[in-house]
Amino acid sequence: MEDPELAAIRAARGAQGGASAPSGEDQAKQEAQEQMRRDMLATVLDPAARERLARIALVSPDRAQQIEAILLRMVQTGQLRGRVSEEQLIGLLDQIDGAQSKSAPKKGAIVFQRRKGGWDDDDDF
Repeated sequence: MEDPELAAIRAARGAQGGASAPSGEDQAKQEAQEQMRRDMLATVLDPAARERLARIALVSPDRAQQIEAILLRMVQTGQLRGRVSEEQLIGLLDQIDGAQSKSAPKKGAIVFQRRKGGWDDDDDF
């Protein structure tokens, strides 16, 4: 004996859970896209550049994803001809750093603001 109200609540929660949780087909599609992205990066990057990008991913995964997105966009628009060497990747990293430092202040920079006209030990009258 199941209460019809309880069945309605369970059905509503199931519909909500199904919308938020990826189904098997959606998950397979995501995995296929991830594999395509990895394959494309493997064809575009030299082994040394891939190793450097992997090390960057260990330190800051969001930064590595940003770099990967930029590289993939460059490939799709035809801006890249041939493989990207480690030196070219370093140049790209420098360009990104330059653009970010202009748009936002340095993270972790300490600025000392000293009071002017404050008390001083030498001012003994």
